[in-house]
Amino acid sequence: MTTRYSPVIIIGMHRSGTTMITRLLESLGLFVGHNKESNHEAIFFHRINLWIASQCGGFWDHPEPIHELVENRDIRPMVTNYIDGYLLQSPRTVSFLGWRKYLRYRNPRNLDVPWGWKSPLNTYTLPLWLDLFPEAKVIHIYRHGVDIAQSLKVRGRREMQRNRLQQLYYDLRFLHWIKPKPGSFIDSVRCDSLEGGLSLWEKYLSEARTHIGSMGERAVEVKYEDFLAEPTQTLMQLAAFCGVTSDQAAVELAAGRVKIERAYAYRRDPELRAFADQVAQRLVVNSY
Repeated sequence: MTTRYSPVIIIGMHRSGTTMITRLLESLGLFVGHNKESNHEAIFFHRINLWIASQCGGFWDHPEPIHELVENRDIRPMVTNYIDGYLLQSPRTVSFLGWRKYLRYRNPRNLDVPWGWKSPLNTYTLPLWLDLFPEAKVIHIYRHGVDIAQSLKVRGRREMQRNRLQQLYYDLRFLHWIKPKPGSFIDSVRCDSLEGGLSLWEKYLSEARTHIGSMGERAVEVKYEDFLAEPTQTLMQLAAFCGVTSDQAAVELAAGRVKIERAYAYRRDPELRAFADQVAQRLVVNSY
């Protein structure tokens, strides 16, 4: 008899280590999608999460409106029924499955190998995914809030830099008469400050722990810094949790790619240490 696996859904705040965990588990045998974007999010599920957020005016840095959708007894089943009937059962799943798996399985539900996907937005859309996959397992990884706030700020500033084609667009002013600038100047104005990034971290962490607390043995929480301290043992436990069979040598090889120096990076920066002192009570409340 063929075993069908319920998905492993990886949640957690942006810049908290979800990409690292996903890459490592994939190297050990967890299928996390054929087409993935730069942060190792399966494009198929990533786009669905963005679509869900758009239904209520939410976005990754302003996810709170998703609560309004989740708590709406009329709209919530309409959304999940649409995902189930029109997306999961459509040829669009070839993006996640790849052609070989699509021709064999047609629907991720039919996969007979351990599988799942990661997305920070899963943290807020999780109730909808659990409607669709009631037996799903969840991995939540969390990281020190000051390191996350700084990482978000640095990423946003880096994305503000223009490549040659973008600079040409600004140099030729008349192009803006034809097509005004798309998008914003920065990925997230909210996260362009340490305070803004930290406040978003608090929201995501609270949301994730609400879910984790209600799922019992079907959920596991990993502290980023603890994982970096003992990657081999923790990775072995996560692989077993996902249903992935992997030997000690493979786990040790994967764990060897972990960059342990990223733990508590803020401590090496006087300005970030000062900020951490200012928000010390908030960090304590969130288990730091």
